[in-house]
Amino acid sequence: MMNKTLTTFCLLLCAASMFAQDLKPFELTDAWLASVDEIAPSSTTVSVRKKKTLLIFSLHTGFEHWTIPHTEAVVKLIAEKSGAFKVVTSKDISVFEIDNLKNYDAVVLNNNCSISDERNIFWDVLKTDSTLTEQVARMKAKQLEDNLLSYVDRGGGLVVLHGAITMENKSDNFSQMVGGSFDYHPKQQNIAVKLVDPKHPMVQAFGGEGFEHIDEAYIFNNAYSQLNFHPLLYMEADKISGLKEPIGDNIKYISWIKRYGKGHVFYSSPSHNAQAFENPKLLRFLLDGMQYAVGDLKCDDSPMK
Repeated sequence: MMNKTLTTFCLLLCAASMFAQDLKPFELTDAWLASVDEIAPSSTTVSVRKKKTLLIFSLHTGFEHWTIPHTEAVVKLIAEKSGAFKVVTSKDISVFEIDNLKNYDAVVLNNNCSISDERNIFWDVLKTDSTLTEQVARMKAKQLEDNLLSYVDRGGGLVVLHGAITMENKSDNFSQMVGGSFDYHPKQQNIAVKLVDPKHPMVQAFGGEGFEHIDEAYIFNNAYSQLNFHPLLYMEADKISGLKEPIGDNIKYISWIKRYGKGHVFYSSPSHNAQAFENPKLLRFLLDGMQYAVGDLKCDDSPMK
């Protein structure tokens, strides 16, 4: 019995080691993107007559997620392959000027981690402009954030992917719009992702079942405590190692949709690793999230409270 248990443990350890090795960062290549293209959905869940325009914003000033270029390329691929979207990419904060935002039906924020002292990506950029005083730079940073808030409030779409939730992480207004702020995460580990409501249109990509993958288990604070969103995916805290005490609610939501004024917001914590995009179900889920953001996919997005 002891030998059998030891053998099982060794097999599991080897499998975990191989899995972790597979999740090492790798360069974005045409070959890898082509392999994703083969499994990506060829059409949207909801058919549309007119293409919508997406802006993918991929600037980071703080922690650099290695998967930023992969995420941008995959989102662009599935959006354009579906035939429902035109895509523009940028790392320039000037896209958040009012006149520029008018050109887009939705903005996709791609792992836009800001510097940890103030957690304000606009300030991070503007403070390096020697032609601006600190006061002017701070006023400009606030204006760009307000532009984004107003854009969504008036009907624009917003897709927030993984670390992008930290873009304006100390802003109460940004937290209210997105549905929460980033608190912390323990080390990467296997996460059993579960569906809040298997019948909800936004999770039909998963066929009624959750999935497992290696990821950072994001824990949220600020507006998250209000649960003012419609949850889609969750993990169980007692299955996650390294969480700070007290754990509180065992259910930790990691993806949701919500209204902000007239606009639609979709947040997805999965995934820190580009290997997650080799799951065709996740690709469909992200595409559905884009359709929700622009208002094509209509579904129950009432907040929990």
